[in-house]
Amino acid sequence: ALKSSFYDALKSSFFPDDVFTTRDRQAHTRKRKFISHIFSPKSVLELEPHVHHLVGQLLKQWDRLYDGALEGLSGHEGEGWMGHEGRLWLDCFPWMNYLAFDIIGDLSFGAPFGMVKAGKDVAQVPQDSLAVMGSYGQTGSKYTTREIAAIEALHGRSTTTKLGVVPEWWRVLFKRIPFFRQGEDGVDALLGMVVLAVSKRLEVPTDRNDVLGKLLAGKDEQSNPIGREELSAESLGLVIGGSDTTSTTPCAIIYYLARAPDIQAKLQKELDEDLDWDVATAEQVKKLTYLQACINEGLRLHCTVGMGLPRVATENGIVISGNYFPGGTVVSSPCYTIHRDPTVWGDDPEEYRPERWFECDSAAVAKAFTPFSVGPRACIGHNLAILEQQIIIASILKRFHLVLENPNESLAVKETILRQPTGCRVGAKRREVV
Repeated sequence: ALKSSFYDALKSSFFPDDVFTTRDRQAHTRKRKFISHIFSPKSVLELEPHVHHLVGQLLKQWDRLYDGALEGLSGHEGEGWMGHEGRLWLDCFPWMNYLAFDIIGDLSFGAPFGMVKAGKDVAQVPQDSLAVMGSYGQTGSKYTTREIAAIEALHGRSTTTKLGVVPEWWRVLFKRIPFFRQGEDGVDALLGMVVLAVSKRLEVPTDRNDVLGKLLAGKDEQSNPIGREELSAESLGLVIGGSDTTSTTPCAIIYYLARAPDIQAKLQKELDEDLDWDVATAEQVKKLTYLQACINEGLRLHCTVGMGLPRVATENGIVISGNYFPGGTVVSSPCYTIHRDPTVWGDDPEEYRPERWFECDSAAVAKAFTPFSVGPRACIGHNLAILEQQIIIASILKRFHLVLENPNESLAVKETILRQPTGCRVGAKRREVV
């Protein structure tokens, strides 16, 4: 099956398709070829020190706020925090956004965007993105910049996904409506942020092993180096794919662990046996089976993309579960539903219960567990996403005991192409050194 016209609504108005939005199989194969090896298991391990450093920066920020909370202080970082009853109360979702943006910025362009350090949603964009893009690789380039709220722009972009479900000829009209215009504005703002990051990275030649270096080694259809437009489009796609998606899952897992003190205690027992007080490493977390079960259970219940990603049956049609669909039919399989199938997951599929990962039929689970999709269109960065989640969850839960501010409330989400939490306020208490 091929990608449907749904993905056309996600394209930039100025640049070519990226590896996610392209519907052409040959173009996708070419793009994936020069990107995929940077996200291989071996390559991801080479990127671990950068993830490790930024998770450490997050913990230092939370330690600082916690010390202030014990003194009864409050502040504006991370959209507001306060101290009460010996705990630091904050919304963990903004912090997961800051961390995800900084990690993908560092891995892609050689420098984080600085959100964790600033404790707020802030990034620089040039006044004239096209002019900056035209000066790629030139030293001493001068440009005027301004601040934007990048996460806010990214969330605004999600409005464009709604255009994907309306007839194509309606989309031009819908884009004139202010509500949908914010999606276009969001893409423009994010593109400016990426163009500026690329420009800074290219000003000083380096042999640093990062995503941009791999993109620069890529070739177009005529075996020439990829052009500025394609370089910018792919960089934008990686920032979007590596930030918004990878911030939602840790937030959801923190919610489930804070709501279930017995599960949290069991995880922390495993962490205490194998980790020291510092940030967890890939070597340490790879053998922690209960940690991985907690993460998998979070991915199952809160799959980042809950909707079915639309595909079009090819000319000869397609057979799914014994049902024939003629060519041109749009089909999809929503993860939200598959991940709650009681024939696979048992009689309690709505419950967060990591133990099921040691009980369920492994063959059935292998087919039904698809948080990163499957096949050639599967998430290209899933190895990096898993590593990030392991290090983030292990490091935070080793350091802090967490409770929910409102333990009886469900995790509220905004449903677009992604299932974005609207927030997750927790009370953090620093644990004794074990």
